[in-house]
Amino acid sequence: MNDRDPAAPVGAPLFLLSFRQRDELAAVTANAGWRVVGARRADGVARRFLASGAAIALVDARGALEEGLAATRELGAVVSANGAALLVLVSRGDIGRLGDFLSAGASHFLTSPMRETELAHALRFAERYVARAGGWERRETRAVEPLGWRWDPALRSLQLTPALANLLDLPVTTNPWACLRQLDGDDVALARAAFRRLTDSAPSTAFAHELKGVGRVVEHLQYDARTRRLHALVEPLGLTPDAGAAVREALHDARDAAGAGRWIARRLDEGKRVSLLLIALDRFETVNDAHGRLIGDSLLNAVGRRVDEAARAQLGKAAIVARMGGPEFLIAVTETGPAALESARAALVDALSRPFLTGNGVISLSARIVQADSAAGEGASELLRRISEKLIEGGEQDVQPLDQLAADIRGAIDRDEIAILFQPQVAASTGRIAGAEALARWNHPQRGEIGAETLFAAAARAEMGPALSEHVQARALAIAAAWPVALKDLRLSINVTAEDVGRPDFADRLLGRIDASGFPRSRLTIEITEGSIMEELGEAARLLAELRTAGCRVAIDDFGTGYSSLAYLKALPLDYLKIDKKLSQDIAGSPRDRVVVRGVIDMARSLGLTVIAEGVETEEQLELLAKEGCQYVQGFLFAEPLDVLALLRRVEG
Repeated sequence: MNDRDPAAPVGAPLFLLSFRQRDELAAVTANAGWRVVGARRADGVARRFLASGAAIALVDARGALEEGLAATRELGAVVSANGAALLVLVSRGDIGRLGDFLSAGASHFLTSPMRETELAHALRFAERYVARAGGWERRETRAVEPLGWRWDPALRSLQLTPALANLLDLPVTTNPWACLRQLDGDDVALARAAFRRLTDSAPSTAFAHELKGVGRVVEHLQYDARTRRLHALVEPLGLTPDAGAAVREALHDARDAAGAGRWIARRLDEGKRVSLLLIALDRFETVNDAHGRLIGDSLLNAVGRRVDEAARAQLGKAAIVARMGGPEFLIAVTETGPAALESARAALVDALSRPFLTGNGVISLSARIVQADSAAGEGASELLRRISEKLIEGGEQDVQPLDQLAADIRGAIDRDEIAILFQPQVAASTGRIAGAEALARWNHPQRGEIGAETLFAAAARAEMGPALSEHVQARALAIAAAWPVALKDLRLSINVTAEDVGRPDFADRLLGRIDASGFPRSRLTIEITEGSIMEELGEAARLLAELRTAGCRVAIDDFGTGYSSLAYLKALPLDYLKIDKKLSQDIAGSPRDRVVVRGVIDMARSLGLTVIAEGVETEEQLELLAKEGCQYVQGFLFAEPLDVLALLRRVEG
């Protein structure tokens, strides 16, 4: 355990939440160099994680699945907002619930039984993930300043954190007896007993006591057998007056209706023009009725993330996103032109048209989006009331009406309205076209061309998802089998869906379609999205193993849009990792963005995976991706999805 990542200092805090007494976890993590901040209850877990100063949370959900899932949901947003990592331990029998944990915000997982080295390696993966995301840098800016101390026998003095020193009115370097005098007699006895429990084999313990100015606290003790140093982190048990503010700070610009109103009022008082986009999910109450409130809450969180991502991508950090209550979200921005707002509306349409994966399957939503701009002399309450009235009156329904599309799609296959196009995949180093991904397009007689995401969302609404998937796969294989000679060396990539993965006979049926088409298995790649893998992890692993054994290659698609943990990739039989277009385009962003993309490429290649970058649109992105070791790229820089004749011209040219 001596080759630790230099980004994580020895003695860095690790937040451990275990609902059962598991001393071996504390011992293993301590041996790996971590200073454990332990907890056995989930109330206030987000606040307690922030107060710990840790950059990694470890949730032990073995034997306490629902409690662990609830804690993961509470921790997920705070962990994500701070560039931290959330590692969850589950029993092997509960592997089918991994999708729920990853949807709730877990970034890494392990299944039990496990070896000590496996846990240590998982923590090391999480540690490097945080280092590349800059999580330890952000740790210093959190609103809650940690309380703690360290005893070093070589110095024979107690080192207090500045916050604890100020609270106790003591110098930062002090005599331990000065601190003990802060405790009453019973608490002194508890402290002495806790110190006696610390040994080389049991390096962690805790005790509770009253602390002046704070109330009831728990002191988490960590003994370093090598240096004989003793570390302690003091955790307040009662909610401090600014605890809610600390959590809100960790969530950055996520606001409620009241916070959004105050933000708008301040900008209007400054004389700025404010533009609003209000998004309302249609008939969302049916989701709660059909799937339960836990699924509904998880779905709202997923919607909020997509809304936030679309706002950030199109409007930048100047925009705020607020949950207005129920299934309504608000985006507010100042001094923004019509073009940027229209781009944001289009991005929202695209984001909310895509189906959502839940513990119970695939859910498709429809939404209304209305816009309002502030008028001269108008206050925040008037502006908010006006946009709400606009929504009630109907407004513009920008998201494709899935109910109507679902009705239309029933005859679309028979009418031959579903076209298959091919987007080239290009070797980054040479520019040679090495393969092509088959993509579906719906040539709707009234609405024009409709993309694959909306097409499959409509099919899911019509309960035709498997039929559409089979049709697209069969058409793509038949067309590729008849490619002209100049295309005979190209690889073909086809996509499978979450519903495909869940069907026990899917591998046999797919292999039958491949052989019937005449397209060689050796030139075929099966692409499965990251979300589909997490939805049915066990079935996905079985399916991928069958397909690889049969001679096909397999790829994980859209990596970076969902859970994005390389910890599970090493357990899956994969050949390619396709990083999502957002990650590909981030390579030309800030230095921190480049670090994240570089980390994904480095770790994927260390697992023996070939890396393909999607959505490449500029020469700068291509150059940087190639420099970082990305082998293949696809995107509009090279070509949009093409028919066979256009693809042939590109290859021959």
